[in-house]
Amino acid sequence: MDTGNTIAKEGAYSRFHSAMTYYPLLLLFLTISNSTFCQNPIVPAGVYLADPSAHVWQDGKLYVYGSLDESTEYYCSYDYHVLSTSDLLHWDMEENVFASRGENDEVLYSDKELYAPDCQFKNGLYYLYYCQPDRKAAEGVATSKSPIGPFSSGAPIALGGIEEIDPAVFIDDDGQAYYIWGQFDAKIARLKPNMTEIDSLSIVPELATEKEHFFHEGAFMFKRNGIYYLVYSDISRGNQPTCIGYSTSDSPWGPFKYGGVIVDNDNCDPSTWNNHGSVVKFKGQWYVFYHRSTHNSRMMRKACVEPITFNMDGSINEVEMTSQGAGPPLKSLDKIEAERACLLLGNSRIELFETMNEKLGGIQNGDKVAYKYIDFKDGADQIQFRVKALQNGGKISVRIDQPWGPEVGVLNISGDESGDWDTVTSKMKKVEGVHAVWLAFSGDKNELFELDWFEFANNSENE
Repeated sequence: MDTGNTIAKEGAYSRFHSAMTYYPLLLLFLTISNSTFCQNPIVPAGVYLADPSAHVWQDGKLYVYGSLDESTEYYCSYDYHVLSTSDLLHWDMEENVFASRGENDEVLYSDKELYAPDCQFKNGLYYLYYCQPDRKAAEGVATSKSPIGPFSSGAPIALGGIEEIDPAVFIDDDGQAYYIWGQFDAKIARLKPNMTEIDSLSIVPELATEKEHFFHEGAFMFKRNGIYYLVYSDISRGNQPTCIGYSTSDSPWGPFKYGGVIVDNDNCDPSTWNNHGSVVKFKGQWYVFYHRSTHNSRMMRKACVEPITFNMDGSINEVEMTSQGAGPPLKSLDKIEAERACLLLGNSRIELFETMNEKLGGIQNGDKVAYKYIDFKDGADQIQFRVKALQNGGKISVRIDQPWGPEVGVLNISGDESGDWDTVTSKMKKVEGVHAVWLAFSGDKNELFELDWFEFANNSENE
């Protein structure tokens, strides 16, 4: 196999200096309302929406409500964005629909960050339930006549002396609404008909616990075929809440029985810590929404989605993280952005490096990353990478199916201190069909190079 590389030089791009310090400022520059994007993550480069709570409303569209991360130094931010879609492939995003400070500030009693939200529709209004790191008034509710806001008149919800985080609201078939919240153990109570007050006499603690259900935080409830599902951040693996797990009951009040893991975001980032998500049926198919970490940080997370299936007994089959998400496999002849990686083994991480552009950075000897899945139906015999070599450079081994799978291509990246981005091209063994693609990195020194995107080509068609 010919592994000779060809390199095309590019000028260095301007970028933000010391990016970790500038994330709050960076978000001010992003103007991406009504943007279109697809695959995982479901948010565009430069936007970090976590704790996704998905709902299908009367207009038939699916909406995702979540917290907005902006810094590696603290969780979340002071604003909410809302995602919406008609097909799970093309997404719109409405920015700053609710805030706790600055423009659109509708939480006049607190300037604290906005943590994970939920939303429900009743009485002709959309109710946005939010929470903050303020134990005196941790959880509140705001309203709007539109699912994308703006939401206004934020006010605390009285919880009978119990105030924590991560509100979720479930409305049963009879119209009764339930408020679920809590960290380390889940609580539930009836919501009064006005959807803004808790019936404090109905509070049931320990709906789910760490010991019995592996419950950590981030509850979400849905109902299917008479079974109530409590979905949440699950600590069953490694005593870390990387999983979206679930428990089931024949009543919203429980008792709930632990069911298992739906998706685990372990190995999405060197510092991944938590997960938080939801489950929803959309156009006949069920999906789990969850988030992945970036930037080698617990605090910069991106929403993702995977289709799921149920068994006859109502149990849910665990799914893996993928790059394709709710869509078909990525096309091999299209440009594949580095941030689509769904497994990152080692030190590599996704990082922002230009406005609305992310890279695979921190690459060290022995690191491996995966892209699942890529469709080579038209065949491919060449691969091209956009890379920025660091002082010592290194090698990229392209493998299929497994990190130890067949090697189909090798690219040698020469050391370079110029700071320029280059396009590096190499021939490869011809690949056809649908495969996971693994990139294995090696070199004599750490911090080998950085990767922006790659793409395959089928030059045999032109011969």
